[in-house]
Amino acid sequence: MSQKVKALLGAGASLLLVIVAFFVLSRTLANLDLSELRSGIAATSFGQIALGLLFTAFSYLMLTGYDAIALKQLRLTVPYKTTALGSFTSYAVSFTLGFPIFTGGTVRYWIYSRAGVKPGKIASLTVVAGVTFWLGMAVVIGFGLLLEAESISEINQFAVWLNGLIGLAVVGAVGYYLYWVSVQPRRAKLQGFLFELPGLGLTLGQMTLGVLDLCAAAAVLYVLLPSHEGLGFFTFASVYVFACLLGIVSHAPGGIGVFEATMLKALPAPSQEALLASLLMFRILYYVIPFVVALILLGATEGGRRWDELREAMNRAEGGDGR
Repeated sequence: MSQKVKALLGAGASLLLVIVAFFVLSRTLANLDLSELRSGIAATSFGQIALGLLFTAFSYLMLTGYDAIALKQLRLTVPYKTTALGSFTSYAVSFTLGFPIFTGGTVRYWIYSRAGVKPGKIASLTVVAGVTFWLGMAVVIGFGLLLEAESISEINQFAVWLNGLIGLAVVGAVGYYLYWVSVQPRRAKLQGFLFELPGLGLTLGQMTLGVLDLCAAAAVLYVLLPSHEGLGFFTFASVYVFACLLGIVSHAPGGIGVFEATMLKALPAPSQEALLASLLMFRILYYVIPFVVALILLGATEGGRRWDELREAMNRAEGGDGR
């Protein structure tokens, strides 16, 4: 099958997923009681918001570890201050705008190139950091389906044995990947760039960071839910990661619409309005606030750089006048 055909099939599948998700969402919103939605938002307590912000901060802190591990793998020494800025801003922007290769990659290039990192290394960094994210997803989904097959069956309507089988297959694939990278150095090529995948030690670190990040992100929404009755956190985290996966596959910016439709369909709640209120608050805490903070940081960084350049030019001019 040619690359062009594969691309067309992928685009068609993404479009179909978006259409189905928005159909589900539109039917839900058509029967929405706005007064109940406002009541659901107003019912969100300060404690829930504070916990949500705390878990958001922890999730983005774990994301800085993605870049730190990638830099270690690439044998690059970059101050953590720069790593944290590059990681946080790139993820905050790409999570909100979508198309992470372009949006997040552009931000990373803007930050890391000024630290002396070459374009090829920045591309490799982006890919290795992406591997961390997908490893975390695979572990959460795999063990979730394997250990909580019965609970998840009540949500996705699959047979218990099928959920368990899928979970076993995913966990087995992760196990094989660990073996594969531990036997000998593994190299991969993407978009013309050749890079070496992390070995066993760093890969285990990637998995740990990925799981912690995703569980923290899931916890943001979990603490905002109107009720946790009959919904354990591990089961919820598995559903959350699956909804994120559908959002990524859809290529919708931030998975918007697709993520919400999946969660509205899958999660039990006192009312659709109460659940939608939690999802809206989650969008604000995990996407909007970090995005605004990232823009402020990028603006402040650029302003500081321009001020330093102006000051250096003024110093040179004063030095020239004195000769």
